[in-house]
Amino acid sequence: MSTIGVLSDDVMLVVSDVARCIERGQCIFFLGAAIHAGPPPGLPYEYPESSRPPIGTRLSESLATESHYTVRYPRGSTSDLQKVALDFEIQKSRSLLVSRIRTAVHENRQPSPILRALAELNIPIVITTNYDQLFEKALRLHAKAPVISVYKKNDSNAHHATDDYTFGEEPRAQEPFVFKIHGDVDVPESIVVTDEDYIHFVLRMSDKGDFYPVPETIRYRLQKWPTVFLGYSLIDYNLRLLFKTLRWRVDPARRPDAYSVDRSPDPLIYDVWHSQRRYIRYIVEDVWSFVPALYREVMKKEMPR
Repeated sequence: MSTIGVLSDDVMLVVSDVARCIERGQCIFFLGAAIHAGPPPGLPYEYPESSRPPIGTRLSESLATESHYTVRYPRGSTSDLQKVALDFEIQKSRSLLVSRIRTAVHENRQPSPILRALAELNIPIVITTNYDQLFEKALRLHAKAPVISVYKKNDSNAHHATDDYTFGEEPRAQEPFVFKIHGDVDVPESIVVTDEDYIHFVLRMSDKGDFYPVPETIRYRLQKWPTVFLGYSLIDYNLRLLFKTLRWRVDPARRPDAYSVDRSPDPLIYDVWHSQRRYIRYIVEDVWSFVPALYREVMKKEMPR
């Protein structure tokens, strides 16, 4: 990996490729929880901890403390959010679980310089597993009007059709399509956080037609446009399953590029997904180095601090 803020020639070639896709308005960004991580030392950016949503481990540990998780499971990991959240729901209630998540990730939180920079770029489609609304807030700071679709749980029967983009129109920079694939804090029933939620989500992926949980516009574009993952580690089984499901049966000859910015990828996943099967092109960098370089390449100026 390069020194902080200085990218290698190979990474800069990828930055250039992604920048050209953005300039054409033909790029999809997939935003995960670590997009809210603070900048590493040595970079000229600030993102106070008080403004950041807690990343998975901190949220999980907070829930575990309140529910006394380790009293019942002394060998359990308090960093396993899916299991800790399930226990919290059983011991307390689903409504209190969602309330705690909303307080943690949404209230008094502000978008980082990274999110504000991405919101300024010509990115017509963004998919996020984050429950907060910070990217939407960043878009509105740039006078953009996002069209938002939130995952519909359809608990017993598929009776709520998936919201798609405005009929007869294509996603565009000023009105980007934002799909909250794991829910939104203002739609409590949409939140995907426990083990049981993830199982239900996978089962929902077998629904057909208008009830398929991912909007048709996004499914179509995922097969045509490059995708950039920011704020994720592909060691997450659920993310890899989701990615493969969305590109299921797409021939490698027709598969658009996919990039994952990850400063410390898991060696086995890297070998299989990057080197062997070439599902993903890893960019072994910190997002606080990659995004400023991308912004500079596209906008011909430095990313605001």
